[in-house]
Amino acid sequence: MALALALGRRGLGNAWPNPAVGAVIVGGEDSSLVVGRGWTQPGGRPHAETEAIGRAGAAAKGATLYVTLEPCSHHGKTPPCVEAIVAAGITRVVSALEDPNPEVAGKGHARLRAQGIEVEVGVAATEAARAHAGHIRRVRSGRPHVTLKLAISADGKVALPGRKPVAITGSAGRDQVHLMRAESDAVLVGIGTVLSDDPQLTCRLPGMSARSPVRVVLDTHLRLPPMSTLAKTASTVPTWVITAASSDAARALESMGVKVLTAEVRGVRLDLASALRLLGDQGITRLMVEAGPILAAALLADDLVDAAVLLRSRVAIGADGIDALEGMPLTALTQSPQLRSRAIEMIGDDIVETFERA
Repeated sequence: MALALALGRRGLGNAWPNPAVGAVIVGGEDSSLVVGRGWTQPGGRPHAETEAIGRAGAAAKGATLYVTLEPCSHHGKTPPCVEAIVAAGITRVVSALEDPNPEVAGKGHARLRAQGIEVEVGVAATEAARAHAGHIRRVRSGRPHVTLKLAISADGKVALPGRKPVAITGSAGRDQVHLMRAESDAVLVGIGTVLSDDPQLTCRLPGMSARSPVRVVLDTHLRLPPMSTLAKTASTVPTWVITAASSDAARALESMGVKVLTAEVRGVRLDLASALRLLGDQGITRLMVEAGPILAAALLADDLVDAAVLLRSRVAIGADGIDALEGMPLTALTQSPQLRSRAIEMIGDDIVETFERA
């Protein structure tokens, strides 16, 4: 199952709207030989189980399938994986999790048992739940799993006075951020970040540019400049803007390849829950947020943060620097009753702490 989970991670960020599943088939005379491996392919198809069965060929007969999520049992754009498992002659299935999708929800396991296949559920369930957090959140809440990334100085600042950007983390920390982007379906920023930083929001690890996520801008009044990097590269890297209403500016951006979506407004800003449900409707399951202090604080205040990654530099900016969270202390994240610290590690010269929903 550990191997299946590792294989499944290959699909993170490019399997949406489907979950990134991993599958391993073990057979041979002593039932200890890996005869097939698979993971969800880009765009969500083919599924991991059929990939593994295809690689195993005749060796799948009488073998055991380890899979990180319950095999599908319904007809979609492809036949159910359950049918492929039965046809391959697999006699035992070890599944980490029942799929919460109402179209599956135990039906896959039931159909396998009805065919005389031994089924075991729950192996490495905690690890699988983390791997499929995006799929589970979208099914249950209609929105993506939200991971907030904050890079802060030793004294809890994110920018120089006047909100001037500054490099905070070292090169190893920046590489970690690029990897996070590659494993996310989309990356979200507010228009303030775009106007002050003109970011690329791509994955720039060697050989991984194709793994760049969809870039999403929250922009109530549609101020995204046509000459911004995001707009100018929208034809090559998917770029979406969520705004309050369509306008001539929207049509101009759409002509450049920007996808413009309209969400509900609450007060003077976009309703964040509405915006996230809109992304869920588009198939986004894993959302990385590289927010400025205003958006980060708003997401925390609305209890919309499912996980957080805090990259803390050893270098201080000074008392005049910009706080990480607008109008609230950093402890609103680090000591939040909704989040708990899961891991602390050194990446280069930076301290990286990971939080997850309690």
